[in-house]
Amino acid sequence: MEAVVDELEQVKRRYAHGHDRPLGAYSVLDAAYLGLVAGIGLLARRRGVRPPRGGMALKDLAVAGLATHRIVRTIAKDPITSPVRAPFTRYEGTSGPAELKEEVQGEGLRHALGELVTCPFCLSQWIGTGFATGLLFAPRATRWVAGGFGIVAVSDMLQYVYAALRRASGESD
Repeated sequence: MEAVVDELEQVKRRYAHGHDRPLGAYSVLDAAYLGLVAGIGLLARRRGVRPPRGGMALKDLAVAGLATHRIVRTIAKDPITSPVRAPFTRYEGTSGPAELKEEVQGEGLRHALGELVTCPFCLSQWIGTGFATGLLFAPRATRWVAGGFGIVAVSDMLQYVYAALRRASGESD
């Protein structure tokens, strides 16, 4: 067993190459995600819930994708959700309209959680899995929620287009 632990430590050192990369904590988050997905699969099997033939409807994919984008940006960047990120980050400033820039703090699991809650790409996997699960178990409610966040995502994109057009015409916001 000691040889295995030593080998894992060597792998970690080689991989990190002098940087703080909490591989053990990442493994905990990976295991939690895989456990969640396995649990969803077992629950679906137990309840006889099967995905539709042909996969997810294109409309559901589009709306859930927009909703995932909006929820992820809210969790990872919005000033209102900074109390969720505060235990894992330090405020650095703003990074865009209504978005914050924060530096991940801490070590081990705290650091890994900080990276998760500040990384839109990382969070997308978790939130997207939630929507896919919702579409299996409660499609009507999931479509309703996804539609609401999808509306906000489209509105956000139009705000950026509007601001860009005003800047291009020489007007200020």
